Amino acid sequence: MLSVAAVAAGMCIGSVPAKVTAGAGIGTPATTGNLMRLSDAGFWDIVAMAFFVLLVVEATKKFFSPRACLNTDGMSSKTGIAVALPYRGTRRCIYLDYNATSPIFPEVSREMFPFLGECFGNPSSGHALGRACKKAVALARARVASLLGCSPEEVVFVASGSEADNHAILASLTLHAEAATTPASAASSSLPHVVSSAIEHPAITKCLNHLVAEGKVEVTFVGVDEEGRVSVDDVVRAFRPETTLVTIMHSNNEVGSLQPITEIAAACRQRGIMCHTDAAQSIGKVPVNVADLGVDMLTLVGHKFGAPKGVAALFVRRGLALPPMIHGGGQEAGRRAGTENVLLISGMGKAAEIVDVELERLSKHLAAMRERLLELLMAANLGDGVKVHGPRSPSLRLPNTLSIGLPGVEARGLLERLSETVAASAGSACHAGEATMSGVLQAMGVDEPTGFGTLRLSVGRHTTRKEVDQAVAAIVREATTMLAAEKKR
Repeated sequence: MLSVAAVAAGMCIGSVPAKVTAGAGIGTPATTGNLMRLSDAGFWDIVAMAFFVLLVVEATKKFFSPRACLNTDGMSSKTGIAVALPYRGTRRCIYLDYNATSPIFPEVSREMFPFLGECFGNPSSGHALGRACKKAVALARARVASLLGCSPEEVVFVASGSEADNHAILASLTLHAEAATTPASAASSSLPHVVSSAIEHPAITKCLNHLVAEGKVEVTFVGVDEEGRVSVDDVVRAFRPETTLVTIMHSNNEVGSLQPITEIAAACRQRGIMCHTDAAQSIGKVPVNVADLGVDMLTLVGHKFGAPKGVAALFVRRGLALPPMIHGGGQEAGRRAGTENVLLISGMGKAAEIVDVELERLSKHLAAMRERLLELLMAANLGDGVKVHGPRSPSLRLPNTLSIGLPGVEARGLLERLSETVAASAGSACHAGEATMSGVLQAMGVDEPTGFGTLRLSVGRHTTRKEVDQAVAAIVREATTMLAAEKKR
């Protein structure tokens, strides 16, 4: 297809070879001819057509480019901690749901842009276009490794946290099965045993429950205390001779409780048990160093810390020879076949670099925004029994997460009233028309009135004090209306 520039250049020199066809596309037969010369009667028709095409191209750039959703009026290109996002949607609806997903950081979008067009090569190709993409993947891997404190060779890129979690479980069971075929262990016919917790993400619990249903594994889910924390002693007491894996999340996505992973991993190491942790919620909020933790495997998820959705990574300790996730072309050092998604991987690498550099300042900002939320909500006198879920000590919780129960206020109903102005999550869900309280809150022993009235407010890099104040004002206004209506019943 000829560009507008080519047509214009051709008219200046008198002739341009062209494919003339109606509705031409890839593989469509076409006749070859010449565009009209300057002396032809249709010259001015061509000039008018070229001018029209230029207008259409410029209009498309303006109204259909990614910048069309930028909120550029009155805003600079500055970005960083405590700088509001330059998107129209976040001006209309204040975003306090960072634990569900983080917006893509503006710097990350810029890093990814070349891979939407010019840089399209296959990283496995030896030519210049392929080498450029291979370098981009290598840079992203090095950035993620720097964030985790590991070697780049220990980072495996995958498509989601669920994939990483499932593979950690399934691969460990495969290793167990291979070890069971040796003469020393052939006498034992017991199923492999896994220890996990009652507050894990469904990517862990559903995978384990499915394997239990198939008769392939036995699982012990240890409980948590009223602050949502696992006891190291409870984990150790659950160990059996057949225990092959312990998988405990690094931090809880609902109440923000940090788990004692370093101590759990040490106990596993003493007994030759593999240890995996899902650190999806922790990255970019608290330090996560795999050497300090002592884990064998760790999951991190791009869209939780400023990267796009559809990319994640699994740290696999050097020397742990897990079987491949996907068989095929040998990408990811033979551990996960399939052509690398350079676009998304480059975004995850840039996000990792940002949070690695900013972590100390970012954590302080997150804590300040959370405390502002709590201070204003507690000052609003929303009735007796308001309860904050999770650890009381800041050192035992994520700095950005506030889970707060408002008895007498149905949280799902409150969020429906706020859906155009404040984005947040509730401590309950609706399945088949029936409301159910969060399993995490149930495991913590939270009563139903408080559980059904629980809001999860999670702040992030771009949350501002102004947004917090406006969001609390909206929450208090709607909650007060709902409490007043409840009293009249």
